Formats: sequence, structure tokens, C-alpha cells
Amino acid sequence: MPTPLPALAFGGDYNPEQWPPEAHVEDRELMRTAGVDLVTLGVFSWAHLQPGPDRWDFSWLDEQMDALHAAGIRVDLATATASPPPWLTRRHPEMLPITQDGRTLWPGARQAFCPSSPVYREHALRLCRALGERYAEHPALALWHVSNEIGCHNARCYCEVSAAAFRRWLRARYDDDVDRLNHVWGTAFWSQRYGDFEEVLPPRVAPAWSNPTQQLDFLRFSSDQLLDNFVVERDVLHEVSPGVPVTTNAMVMRNTFEMDYFRWGREVDIVSNDHYLTAADPHAHRELAFSADLTRGTAGGRPWLLMEHSTSAVNWQPRNLAKAPGEMIRSSLAHVAHGADAVLFFQWRASRAGAEKFHSALLPHAGTDSRQWREVVRLSQILDAVEEVAGSVARNQTAILFDWDAWWGCELDSHPSVDVRYRDRAEDLHRSLSAAGVGVDVVHPDTDLTAYRLILVPTLYLVTDAAAAAVAARAAAGASVVVTYFSGIVDEHDHIRLGGYPGAFRDLLGVRSTEFLPLGEHQHVQVEGLGDELSSADVWSEDVTLAGAEAVATMVDGPAAGLPAVTRRPVGSGAAWYVATRLSPDGTDQLVRRVVAEAGIERLPGAGPDVEVTRRVSGDRSWLFVINHGTEVARVPVRGTELVSDRVVDADLVVPGGGVAVVREGRS
Repeated sequence: MPTPLPALAFGGDYNPEQWPPEAHVEDRELMRTAGVDLVTLGVFSWAHLQPGPDRWDFSWLDEQMDALHAAGIRVDLATATASPPPWLTRRHPEMLPITQDGRTLWPGARQAFCPSSPVYREHALRLCRALGERYAEHPALALWHVSNEIGCHNARCYCEVSAAAFRRWLRARYDDDVDRLNHVWGTAFWSQRYGDFEEVLPPRVAPAWSNPTQQLDFLRFSSDQLLDNFVVERDVLHEVSPGVPVTTNAMVMRNTFEMDYFRWGREVDIVSNDHYLTAADPHAHRELAFSADLTRGTAGGRPWLLMEHSTSAVNWQPRNLAKAPGEMIRSSLAHVAHGADAVLFFQWRASRAGAEKFHSALLPHAGTDSRQWREVVRLSQILDAVEEVAGSVARNQTAILFDWDAWWGCELDSHPSVDVRYRDRAEDLHRSLSAAGVGVDVVHPDTDLTAYRLILVPTLYLVTDAAAAAVAARAAAGASVVVTYFSGIVDEHDHIRLGGYPGAFRDLLGVRSTEFLPLGEHQHVQVEGLGDELSSADVWSEDVTLAGAEAVATMVDGPAAGLPAVTRRPVGSGAAWYVATRLSPDGTDQLVRRVVAEAGIERLPGAGPDVEVTRRVSGDRSWLFVINHGTEVARVPVRGTELVSDRVVDADLVVPGGGVAVVREGRS
């Protein structure tokens, strides 16, 4: 039987090949002290495992696997294919990636390979099979870890190998019909019509803007090619080690958009994610909450693994700020609150050399006599105390629709305003809902929406007919639907939906716009009608005409002065709202209060702008997570057993500023 994962795993990347043998003994002793029960092993060890084309050295890995097992530590074993060794790229320079403007990306860092390279795939699968066959039955093995952060530095390659692979992908997508490709790409514009697939190239640097659907399809192809690299390794591992789950660490966060992780979530045995805070963002915990809910969405609502985050500063941002005391514990528990069943870090021991030597770790350069180490030990104790939540899920009545296709399409060039960013409205609505105590699922538009009473559709620029119809059907069946500007504008081919904006949602919303009226840089306008006082807006406005809806709020000034800013239309037993501008956070809060009340959404107790409250459930049991990101005491009306402090709560739960609590609700 495969070795199971720990219930609420704790640990991180372990790179013993960077350290002498005497450090390994200390590592295992300190891992036991810290409560580490799962490590990711061998991520960047290809050059150690295969020092030459026909030379292999597994002896060091054998020793590590055996020693970790003896120490009671389970292993997430990497296939080590994330970074080819220098001998391979020297023998096969044709496998190196090429940028959009024709520059070669050379060895000396990591991921120096073209994702479409058959040479890379041949050697990667050879290594993957060798590892799979050698360690399939090892008692320490709990999980396979394919590559690492696939696409992090080489998501798109524009070389001739990639061009040929792109053409094969296009032939499959368009049934080998070049006329169909011409129609979908709109090649009648600018004399781009193709007579043969062999004439098609990736969207390399061109004299002007490249064909937008060509760009969109290349983004789709690139994500699919990276996913296929995972799938072929996964299939080898399933063959040689049946029953051992296979994952790869995604990067669901604001600054990574190249991979369509909803598609990836269907292929992994268990979703895992790497997440790093943006140090310059004073409210980074809000982006964390959104990304964690989105990660849960890619997992189909099932628990997932936090594969990497940091104990403190990273090394790759312009200013790598240290986490404040207690911030690491709050961030870690926030991931658990949103569905993670593991809390892992990069990395176990801070590196002494290399590009990431200033990246924080569980065991810092200063050793155990450090605040970081003491917080690591405390976090481990907290995770042990709340371990019973493992396997539980969220059960929410509110959904935000999210789609990487729409993200890619929304942020193509030649659009009305560069200030329209895809995640912007989704994150702000999520922030407002969370502060109002509303649990949120972030799901793909094709998800079954039956369970949701409130559905938010932020900046869904690209949408299929079927997805738009499903949203309309839920409104007719009683849900409240909120659609923001620049939604429903194009179909899946990036073709404008004619007849007026917002295209696919025009009839549902009962509005029609004939012209976008984007605002200038730093231009702000006033909106009245959402609350007792005026609220502000920026970035966007449009000439909204009512066609069955009623105006809820109106633009006071700007190019759309006197026109509707927010509208509402009764639909069946539900309602459809349209937001035609970028509301300020206060304006978003006013809107959210109204739609939450209208939809009759259950609100979690004690939530606020700096007090994050979430609930996980399993059968008839539930756990309330309270994470106080502020400085003031939070009081939460809840009854049950507080697990972190192991005490019964019969009155309001008091959580100090910067504190955390997890309550098993009800009488014990």
C-alpha cells in the first residue's frame, strides 16, 4: 500500500545535496524538533542524479530516502526535471528557449529549455522512469512531484521547434482546416490570410500589433504544451508506481497568469500551489485569500496542498521585506482556512550559496536562536492542534466566476484602456465579500452554479454562449447576479459580440451601451445612489441606456455624467445587476451590502476589513477560522472548542490583534 500523506502536513523543500553529510544528521534532528513530517526532495538534482549522458548516481538519494524514513518523515519525491544539467544543453543547444524578440535564454539559471523540445522530453522521461522504478516501493514515498513550478521562467518559447508544435496544435484545434483558422483569426484584416498551416508562426515581435486571436491561441497552446509535459511524466509514474498520487506545484497568484490552472486541476491527482506575498502590498493577505480560494476552485472544491511559501523575506522582489512577527503564522493558517491540507515552505535550510541564498527558510542562516525558528516551531504546534480539520471543505453560497481565457483576452493589446486589469475587480469584490463575512468560491464559468445564490461576474471579457446562458438561467431561478464592465464583450475567438455592449449579458442585464467612455489616467468621477453619500470611481464609464433595467446609481460627472453607473433588472425570481464603472472600495462595499442582503446570504460572525473569518465543514462538523490581521482585539460570537488554546468558548471569542483562532463549533 502507498504511504499516505500526513493529515495536515508540515515541512518544505529539502536540498541535502547543497550541504555536507554532517549537516544532514542535524537536519533530521531539527526536523523532528520542528515537527516536520513531509519534505519535497530532489527538485533541482538532475545534475547530481545524472552527471553525464550515461552516468547515474542514486546513492546519495538512496541514503536520504532511507534516513528520512527512519526519522518518520515522509517524502514528496521530485522527478528533478525542472532544470536540465549543463551537459545536456551543451550537447543539444537546439533545446534552449527563444524569446519573442529572438533572444536565446542560456543555461546558468534554471528551466533553460523549450517546453516543446523533443530532446528535453526524451531525457526528462528517461530520468522520470529511472526514479519511478527505483523508488516506487520505498516506504518513505508519499507523493510524486513532477518538475517544479512548470512554466515559471519559460512559459512561452518562440523558436522553430515551438513554431512547429504550435502549428500541430492549430491543426488539431481547427480540424486541419486552414479556412476555419482564417475565419476564427479574422485574417481578412491586414492581409493576413493563410493558404497553408505551414505559413503560420508564433506571434513574434512584429511591426505593429499581432493578430489578437493568434496571440490568444498561442497563450492557449503554450499552457497546453506545459501541461502535456506534466501529463507524460505523470503517466510514467502511474505506470510504474500505481496508487502513489502525482502532483506538480502551480503558482496561483496575482503575478502569474501564463497557465490555465483549471485545465491543470483536472490532470493532477491532488492540486498543490506555491504562493508568495508581494512585500510592497500592505494588504497582501487579501490577495492571499483570493488566490487560495481560486486554488480551491482549480481543485474542484477539494482540499489542496500549499507546496511553497516563505517564512519571511524572499530574494526576487525589488525590496525583499521581512515578514512582521506573527505574519508567517497568520499567512500559513489563512491557507489552511481556505482549504489547504498541507503547509510547506521553500525551503528547509536557507542556502549558503546560489541565487536564492537570501531567501528565508524554516531553518535560517542564524540557526535556532532566532525569531524565525521560534515561530516555525510555534506554527507546527498550531497545525498539530488543528489537525482534525484535514479533509474538510468549504460550503459557500456565493461564487466569483474566473477564467484564464478571459484573463488572457482581457489584457491583450489594442484595447480601450490599459488600466482595465482582469483580476482587479475580482479581488476587490472578494475583499468586500470577505469583510462582510461572506464565504466565496472562485470557480470556472462552466461550473455547475446551482448551489449559488449570489454570482459575481467581474471583467469576464471573453465568455462562451453556454456560460452566459448558465448565468442567465441562475438569475431566472432566483440568484442575484452582478456583472461588471468589460464583460461579455467577445466570444471564445475574441470576436466582438455585435449589437451593443455588454454583448453576451446585454439581454440579461437589460442595458445597452453603444460606446465605451474610458477615463483618463488618474481621473476620478463621482457616483450617487449607492449610499447616503457620494462615492468615487475611476478607469471606466460608458453610455449606458436602460432597456428593461432601472438605474440604482448615476454618474455625477465625467464623460458619462447623468448616465447609469449601476443598474438592476428583475429576472424571474432573481435579479441581474450591472456595474458600469470601477467603483472605489467604499462604493464596492455599498454595492456588496445590497446584493448580499437581497440574495439572503448567510454571513460569518465577527468578520471585518482586517478580521478574516472562514468556515470548513465535514459532514455535520464545522470549524470557524478567525485570523486577525489588524492591531485591535476582535470579538467573535461563536460557541465551541478553540483548538489552538484548547479551551471551551461559551461567550464571545476574543482574538487579540495579530492573533489566530480555530473553533470547532457546537458543544463538544
